[in-house]
This record gives sequence, C-alpha cells and structure tokens, in this order.
Amino acid sequence: MNIHGATLVAIAACLGNFLQGWDNATIAGAIVYIKKDFGLESTVEGLVVAMSLIGATAITTCSGVISDWIGRRPMLITSSILYFISGLIMIWSPDVIVLCVARLLDGFGIGLAVTIVPVYISETAPSDIRGRLNTLPQFTGSGGMFLSYCMIFGMSLTSSPSWRLMLGVLSIPSLLYLILAVFYLPESPRWLVSKGKMLEAKQVLQKLRGREDVSGEMALLVEGLGIGGETSIEEYIIGPGDELGDGQEPTAEKDKIRLYGPEEGLSWIAKPVTGQSSLAIVSRQGSMVNKSMPLMDPLVTLFGSVHEKLPEQGSTRSMLFPNFGSMFSTAEPHVKHENWDEESLQREGEDYTSEAAGGDSDDNLHSPLISRQTTSLEKDMPHPTSHGSILSMRRHSSLTQGGGEAVGGTGIGGGWQLAWKWSEREGEDGKKEGGFKRIYLHQEGGPGSRRGSLVSLTGVDVPQDGEYIQASALVSQPALYSKELIDQHPIGPAMLHPSETATKGPIWSALLDPGVKRALVVGIGIQILQQFSGINGVLYYTPQILEKAGVEVLLSSMGLGTTSASFLISAFTTFLMLPCIGIAMRLMDISGRRSLLLYTIPVLIVTLIVLVIDEEVNLGTVVSAAISTTCVIIYFCCFVAAYGPIPNILCSEIFPTRVRGLCIAICALVFWVGDIIVTYSLPVMLSSVGLAGIFGTYAVFCVLSWIFVYLKVPETKGMPLEVITEFFAVGARQTKND
Repeated sequence: MNIHGATLVAIAACLGNFLQGWDNATIAGAIVYIKKDFGLESTVEGLVVAMSLIGATAITTCSGVISDWIGRRPMLITSSILYFISGLIMIWSPDVIVLCVARLLDGFGIGLAVTIVPVYISETAPSDIRGRLNTLPQFTGSGGMFLSYCMIFGMSLTSSPSWRLMLGVLSIPSLLYLILAVFYLPESPRWLVSKGKMLEAKQVLQKLRGREDVSGEMALLVEGLGIGGETSIEEYIIGPGDELGDGQEPTAEKDKIRLYGPEEGLSWIAKPVTGQSSLAIVSRQGSMVNKSMPLMDPLVTLFGSVHEKLPEQGSTRSMLFPNFGSMFSTAEPHVKHENWDEESLQREGEDYTSEAAGGDSDDNLHSPLISRQTTSLEKDMPHPTSHGSILSMRRHSSLTQGGGEAVGGTGIGGGWQLAWKWSEREGEDGKKEGGFKRIYLHQEGGPGSRRGSLVSLTGVDVPQDGEYIQASALVSQPALYSKELIDQHPIGPAMLHPSETATKGPIWSALLDPGVKRALVVGIGIQILQQFSGINGVLYYTPQILEKAGVEVLLSSMGLGTTSASFLISAFTTFLMLPCIGIAMRLMDISGRRSLLLYTIPVLIVTLIVLVIDEEVNLGTVVSAAISTTCVIIYFCCFVAAYGPIPNILCSEIFPTRVRGLCIAICALVFWVGDIIVTYSLPVMLSSVGLAGIFGTYAVFCVLSWIFVYLKVPETKGMPLEVITEFFAVGARQTKND
C-alpha cells in the first residue's frame, strides 16, 4: 500500500496542532513582558492567558456538529484563518481588551484544530498506520512548544524583548497552514460518502492510497453510514474448491459459499460451522468467559479475541490466500463511477440507473454494490443463474453461494474482507423472496491442513488434501438497504444512494443507540481521567523541581538571567518529549493503544508516589533533587508516549461516520472543561493540601484510569473504523442481553 499520500496529508493537517503548541509556549513567555507593559493585576493576567482556553471550550460546543454538516476541510481552513487573524491582531494590540479579543480568536482556532484534526486523520489514514499518523498531533504540538521556547529564549537575551512580536510570529506558520488547507488538503472521503458525493470520494481515496482500485474501501465507507442494526457473528471454514473450466457454472453445494480467487479457475469454499471461532465463542458466551473479572466489558473481550487470533504474518495475506486482502477487487480499472455521484444525478427527481443496468457492467464488482435498481419488472422473477444476470458476479472477484445464494466481496484492510450475501427463501405466497446481508470476514490464525490444526474440528467435512483457514464474520443488513426496498423483494443488491439518506443537521437520536452510548462512555471517561492524571500539576511544578536540582543556579552562573534560564529549562523539558513521542508512533500500531496505556499508567503512578514521598520525607538536598528530577522526566516521557495522544486517537475511531464529529465534540468539550477544572484548582489545592496532597490525588486518579482502561477500553489497532463501530454495537447488545 502506498502510504505517502495519507502521511503527507496528515502532516499538513497537524500544522494546526503545531500552532497550538506554539501558542501555549509563547503566551507562557510573553505574559512576563505583557504584565510589565500594561501593569496587570494577577486576575487580569490570568484572564489574558485563559482567553484561548475559554475560546477553545466555546467553539468545541458546536464544532463537531458543524463539521458533520459542512465537512472537515472547511473547519481546518477556518482554524487556519482564525490563527492568522489572531496573530495579526496580537501584533497590533494597543490595550489589554484588544489583546483578550485576539486571544479569544486564537482559542477558536485551537479548539477547531484539536477537535477536527484527529477525526480528519482517522478518516483519511489506512487502518494499519492510523495510530501512527494520529500520534503526529502530539508530536507536532510538542515540537511547536520546543521551537517557541527557543524563540522566546533568544528574544529574552535582547535588551528590550517585544511581546507583540513574540505573539505575532504566529501569523507566519498559520499562513502556511492556510495555504496547505486551501490548496492541498482534500475533504475526508468518509464525509463525502455520507453526503452522497461518491465520485469525489473515489478521487480523494485514489490520491490518498496511490492506486486506481479503491472499490473495496469505497464499499466499506458506504457500509459505515449505518448506525445500530442487528448484527450476528457467524463462523466459516474456508478451503480450496474444485477447479472450474471456462463456461462452467459453480457446483451448487448447500450451505457452502464459493470464493473465487484472482487466477483462472482458482476457487475456494467457505462452509458455515459452529464452535470453532474464538470471536463467535466469546459472542455466545459473553460474560461467561469473564467469570474471573465479571466487571470487564464484553466488548473488550470481543476486540481482544480478534487481536489474539491474528495470523502470524499480521495483516491481509496468508499462505493459503496470497491475495486474500484484495482477491475480491480484481476487476478491470476502467469502470466509470459517475452514476455514483449525487452531483451527476438529474435534479428533476428521476430515478438514476445502476451500474448493473449499463453496458458490460452486469458482472462488475469493481464498484461497491449500492446501486438503486428498478425492480418492478423483476421482483417476480426467479433467481437468475446465468452469467449475464444482475446477480451474476465476475468469476475472479466474487463469492457465490450454492443453493440460491450469491456473495460479492472486497478486501478492506486489517485482515478484514467485505462481502455481501444474497439468499432466497420461500414466501407465504410460494414465491421466492430475497434477503440481502453484508458480511465482514476476518481470518483467524494461520492456514491449517488436513493433518494440521483443523483435523480435530467437529461437524466439519474437511477433505483429505489442501489447506484451510478459519474465518469469523459479522453479518448484518447493509447500511443503505431500506425497508421500502425489502418490501419490493428486489432482485440483486438494490440499495439507496447515500445522498438520499444524507441529513442537513446532526442526528441527535443516534446518541441513544446502544453502541454509540457505549462508545461515549469510553470516550468521555478516558478524556476526563486523562486531565485528572496530573500532567498540568507536574508541568506547573517542573521549574521548582529543576530549580531545586540546581539547574537554574548553574545557568545563572553562565550569565543567564532568571527569566531566560526558565525559558531554556522549559525548552529542554519539551525537547525530552519528542523522542518519546517518536517511539510511541512506532509502537502505536504494533503494541496497540490499550497495551501502551496498561503498561505506562503504572509508571505514572509510581513516579507520583515517589514525588509524594520526596515531599514528605527529608532525603537530603542532593538526593531529593536527583529523585524529583528523574521522576519528572520519566513522568513526561511516559505520559506523552501513551496517555497524552491515545484518548484523542480512541475518540476519533470509535464513533459511526454520521455522528463522529458530534460525538468527538462532546468528548473534546469534556477535555476542555477538565482542563479548566484542573488548571484553576491547582492554586487552591496547593494552599490546602500542599504538593504532596496534589500528587497523591493525581496518583489516585491514575489508579482509576488504569482500572477504567482495563475494564472498558478495547484494543482498536489495525481495525477499519466501520468494523470498530460494529463491534461496539455488538458489545452493547451483548451487555443488554446478559
């Protein structure tokens, strides 16, 4: 997979987070000179600093809803414009009122960037590097802080440092951000699909992936438009089938799905089984598998069963299926998709024709199966079996099931395949009726053989020769298969166009869906616990710790003033974060989000406890300074490597496409409110319980964080966003049934 397109787009989008880090560091340095220039009291001084925080919190209340309405890209452009304008106003600021207005606009830009950038990256990145790319906002934010502190340190060495120049420099990188947002960043393909702009979404995906054939992912994006619905977990054993000669029809075998490979005459059989898949076993037994830990959320176990059974080779390929990840999307790349796009439809309300109705595309699976078909003349017809029929699919890019069923499929990454199953049954009037199902297939473990791991499978007829794999399947009704079409008994995958289901405003009722509610619990919980884990308190205390360690005295002896020395110390502290975030970027898609949290949060707890002991016990000046400095450095390194970026990563992954902006705005609002509470409670806590009490409180919240992650937060690495949301829906219903 060509990842350069998605990577460059993510880097460009992260300029918004770079500007956030830059601004946070700049105001921390500039406020020293602003206070002297305007003669500010402490209350007004705090207001100048807090205005950006107030602006970010205020804009977050509506940013998600608006981004679901007008798109992600316009919000990023707006963010860059606000950054640019606020920088110009801060250069000019004649008084503190104008400065506060500029800081408020700056906060609007920060709020939009922090809320929208993780969503944008998640919706544009391939699933196997999504975690890595979504760690970039943390890296660029810390990089912006480091460069800003370096700039402030250099300006502090001059005879008359200008705070206006310090703050106004923001306009220069924000102008670059604006240019990139306008002329380079594409719209999110998932948002485009949600609005029915299929042609544009296809073109964006081709640019991001660096290839022409994106039919599998296009189909996946369409299926992601669904919210809720009944999903069942089924199991299959997939093995080689009989060779087919030219012109031969597949042999009808009851309860077997035939998969066609990329080579002439090569096919496999998928047989439904029971009791072999760990995913299905977990689904059936639910909380029974967690008797040792009854409070653990079943969805954590469901997600875990997938990751524990990944093939050793790790992604979409196996020995049995050398092209398992793309075997369903091998049709010729010249197929046109104009009929997909709502902008090409006739506005007079005429029905648009499906791709199955034109030319030689009857058996084309290169495009996703969401065409709306005219079924009035066909609904009473028997299930067609010829290669030229609507349900006939290209031999080398489809699954067909004997006994009157057909399945078409495409690889969607992360070891998952997307398929559709058409099945017939006898109706009350004796006529055949059809049922259309969408299937997410996932290989479990590596290939087996007759003499290997599958020899002991019960109830499965395994031939003597050949190799086999196990596959789990999430089976549900397609996202756009309407009740009206079901009533018409359509032949083929007749579905509504996404533009017909697009809404102008937020879908507030979707927040009541069990899967969405469960995801909101995870998102809100991890955001608020992250804020209470102590990062603001440790940042506040760092200069005092380093001063106790003698660092400031050493710098002063080198001729640096107290103010300049503090800026240099801050630059050094933020510099330490960068290599740690780099390591996290490497591990995010290997170890996973959940594992990183479970291994790093205990380190945060230990460092905070040691800081409490250091405050309460007199260990001597040198020993105390060494211990406290070491603890602070370790705390920073572990926090920015996991607990810093992961909450935003998770929140950008776990919500359905149609309400992703709305839900992540809710989580971001909780983040900013928590930030305000922690920041402004610090002075009160310092005077009431002291530093030891503050660090002890943070240690307690870190313990609660670890418990919450262990019980409630699933592992999402490498999984397509649409599969993640499907799992949340399944897990929520599992809990309700238990």
